[in-house]
Amino acid sequence: MARAKQYNEQEVIEKAMSLFWRNGYESTSVRMLEKEMGINQFSIYASFGSKHGVFLESLKCYKRKNASVFEKLQNGTEGVSDIKAFFYDSVEMPTKIGEFDNKGCLLTNTYNEFANNEDQLIQLQMTEFMDHLKAVFVQKLAVNSSKDEATIAKQANYLVLAKHGLAAASRVNNKQEIEDYIELTFQNI
Repeated sequence: MARAKQYNEQEVIEKAMSLFWRNGYESTSVRMLEKEMGINQFSIYASFGSKHGVFLESLKCYKRKNASVFEKLQNGTEGVSDIKAFFYDSVEMPTKIGEFDNKGCLLTNTYNEFANNEDQLIQLQMTEFMDHLKAVFVQKLAVNSSKDEATIAKQANYLVLAKHGLAAASRVNNKQEIEDYIELTFQNI
């Protein structure tokens, strides 16, 4: 008879997510996961298959925790103003979900860490995220009917890159510098 789990998988994944967010995938060892998650290596492998499995579940957890920010962006009716609000919301999100030590965006950090990696599962997660974000930006930019498709496409590309920059900047820059970055970004749109 199999032993009952003595831990809540969602709780341990949230702990793993925080660790990966702080350190990245490569710099996080299984030993570090054991300590952070409060379970042993056997339990990690039994529940998640591998460090890689824990990481994939951590990315999914992060997306769930940030779903409200994306829903607000998608459901908004103000076009560019919705995107600007999304930029501000994304900077505040770590604090809102109780991650005071984690700066930036776990997905952007992962996107950067795995940029030249051939891991298909991680690449799929990142591609889906970035494609979806860009599509929403296109939709919001199209609210202004004076813009042609080429301009909208260029501005959506610009905003995706600006969002990457914002995530990186939020790791080291102060609140005023972040606000200035966002305000200047949207002067160009």
